[in-house]
Amino acid sequence: MADADADIDALRALRALRVRFARALSGARGADAAGPDAAPYAADLLARWQEPQRHYHTVAHLTAVLDHVDVLAEYAADPDVVRLAAWFHDAVYRPERSENEERSARLAERALREAGLPDAKTAEVARLVRLTVTHDPADDDRDGQVLCDADLAILAAPPAGYAAYTAAVRREYHFVPDHAFRTGRAAVLRQLLGLPRLFRTPHGQREWAAAARHNLTGELAELTGPAGLTELTDPEMPSPGGSPAP
Repeated sequence: MADADADIDALRALRALRVRFARALSGARGADAAGPDAAPYAADLLARWQEPQRHYHTVAHLTAVLDHVDVLAEYAADPDVVRLAAWFHDAVYRPERSENEERSARLAERALREAGLPDAKTAEVARLVRLTVTHDPADDDRDGQVLCDADLAILAAPPAGYAAYTAAVRREYHFVPDHAFRTGRAAVLRQLLGLPRLFRTPHGQREWAAAARHNLTGELAELTGPAGLTELTDPEMPSPGGSPAP
């Protein structure tokens, strides 16, 4: 009975996500603009987000990012464009490869142009997806700040949630030996800690920054020992494929 209830809940969640995608696409197109049915595009994206190699970059992560974009929407110049960028930002995800963001951006360019989104907005979605390589938006990049803050909000999770996040990332990189993974993950943490600010929106700075920095420094100490905390820059990850997220 519990399994059946869980299956029903999962179907409801997917149905709700399809509605959210349709609303974002319609909002970004404009009230009077026509275009193809959003349903096939949502279905394709959801199939991607449910691929078996994913353990953190799943539908749950997509939902969390969309929820955080909603929280931060007042800071965005075009919230629906940011929502579409959230849908596409990890749509292509192969942990062993390093060009996931670029391939996701190209997917957005193809799909959204076909779906009737104006060229300028399609280009903006793709730009935002590419921005998630560094999570370092410019001071005047309101949409970039919202997307990056929404994507990084997991870093401020309570201890149990943060532990679940790091365990899921490790499962995605199960093919990387422990030493290489620790080195690569530490490089990612140093890059994040080396940003001028982890969060750029007022809400993110106020509500998430302190907890995120505490989590990141704690994880880095576990990976490298206390001496590793003094080094906030490091070479690129030496293992094959992409870096172990966020």
